[in-house]
Amino acid sequence: MRRLANDIHKLFNMAIVAILLLIISIINSYPKAIYVSIDTNQAVFSKGTKKQKVIALSFDDGPHPKYTIEILDILKEYDIKATFFVLGMHAEKYPEIIKRQVEEGHEIGNHSYSHINMRKATKKQIREEFEKTQEIIYSIAKIRPKVFRPPYGNYNRDVIEIISSDDIPIVLWTFYQDSKDWSNPGVDSIVNTTLSKVQNGDIILFHDYVYKNESHTVEALKIIIPELLNKGYKFVTISELLNISRDI
Repeated sequence: MRRLANDIHKLFNMAIVAILLLIISIINSYPKAIYVSIDTNQAVFSKGTKKQKVIALSFDDGPHPKYTIEILDILKEYDIKATFFVLGMHAEKYPEIIKRQVEEGHEIGNHSYSHINMRKATKKQIREEFEKTQEIIYSIAKIRPKVFRPPYGNYNRDVIEIISSDDIPIVLWTFYQDSKDWSNPGVDSIVNTTLSKVQNGDIILFHDYVYKNESHTVEALKIIIPELLNKGYKFVTISELLNISRDI
């Protein structure tokens, strides 16, 4: 009986250790900066001020020839502005969409040229991906992005050093505002993730480019936007959110 009790005790301890290791692994799987509080003097941020009822919608990986246009139509219907973190390679293919985004008052952010993992890239690759996209956007719309979001949210000291040298902040997203919409998890899932924990100053992550035959994001926005407006939220661009947070 004593031996059986010892074996059970050992198994219990092993289970506890396994659970703790799993929790640590999950925590470490998130980009570290998504837990950084807003500080406009820092190079990386993921949330704005909690003192005003403002939120920022952001869209990654576009432009897409169909879904980005549908999203722009929805934003125009409700007269709200968002920030689009575009890939240089997609901007080259669809310059007219970039022009429309700028003309309608949205902010264009740099999301690299080809969506590389910058944590594994050389300094030369990081600089080339960043600068090439800056120049592509300028050639199309005569503006240079003032915010940058690294693909996958992955960055390191090299990324901070290179991007910050141009006085451009690295912008991630509020950690609970990632619905994984790129995977088309279902409209209800996207809506629930976005609305269930929304707070002042949130930066909400969406994707306007998905490699699917349909975009659940588009349909989810038709529910999310009017609901947030009914709750009294004001939609701002990332740069506007930074400025509001700096002035308070």
